[in-house]
Amino acid sequence: MRNHSRGQRCSPTRSASPPPSASRSSELRRYAEQVEFARQITLPKDSTDHLRVWVNGRLYNDQADAHVLALDHGLTVGNGVFEALKVTETGPFALQRHLDRLSRSAAALALPEPDHDLIRTAVAAVLHDRSFTHGKVRITYSGGFGPLGSQAAYGPPTLVVAADAGTLTGASAKIVTAPWVRNERGALTGVKSTSYGENVRALAYAVDRQATEAVFVNTVGHLCEGTGSNMFCVFGDQIVTPPLSAGPLAGITRALVIEWIGVTEADLSLAEALTADEVFLTSSLRDVQAVHQWDALELDDVGPVTRRAAATFAERSAAHPEP
Repeated sequence: MRNHSRGQRCSPTRSASPPPSASRSSELRRYAEQVEFARQITLPKDSTDHLRVWVNGRLYNDQADAHVLALDHGLTVGNGVFEALKVTETGPFALQRHLDRLSRSAAALALPEPDHDLIRTAVAAVLHDRSFTHGKVRITYSGGFGPLGSQAAYGPPTLVVAADAGTLTGASAKIVTAPWVRNERGALTGVKSTSYGENVRALAYAVDRQATEAVFVNTVGHLCEGTGSNMFCVFGDQIVTPPLSAGPLAGITRALVIEWIGVTEADLSLAEALTADEVFLTSSLRDVQAVHQWDALELDDVGPVTRRAAATFAERSAAHPEP
């Protein structure tokens, strides 16, 4: 789908329903009100010290100056996709893999093909003259200006790129099983969509139970994924992770762990997963993180297989920033 032209992606529905000029003018007037409101918000000092934002071709060192339309389709109906990646002293990690996944997600939502060169320019801009030992970049791409409903956005798309200092995760995590299931056959399965309400709700459920991640099973009872992580279970020396057919996001770190370490992809029931000798999570901002407690299951803080996996990933990712 990435070979489709930008013109093909912009369906006739978009041009057939042009936004009224009066509505557009009204939204532009609201910009000033939103910016003024943003300036009055007191943010944590470490946030304003580091956060830099690029919006549709313009760089903002003060996040209060950055804004998008109130009727952006990513805001009104969640019609957008995103990527989040880590930044180290050598720069952004695995940027091309993230851009490729952004394109796959955009195609799944029938959004125009993202311009990779433009995004690279934006990433370079938000990282210019800055050095992070542990930072993060967020790329958000939405349908742009659109109606107050689920019809196609009018466009053009909105592109927001932000860079900030990251927060190091602990060596191990406590996780809980979410009381809701993940739909492994839905339209957004495998899509890194800005429609993240389900994950927000599940993570809040975990925090209420003094945990830092919630994990989902899918509609047939197989292990799927965390709200922002992929799952790995260790049985003896064998590492097992749910296959993509179980519904998890095709994580960048997940793929690299499979390539670099050797992993079996297989369906696991929740009961089977809870018999694991070790459990670990992966994500772009946590790399490889051990699990020391999962519901009532207590595990070593960092087991030997997890320790080797984390060490291998750290070594290989440092040596190959664009794997």
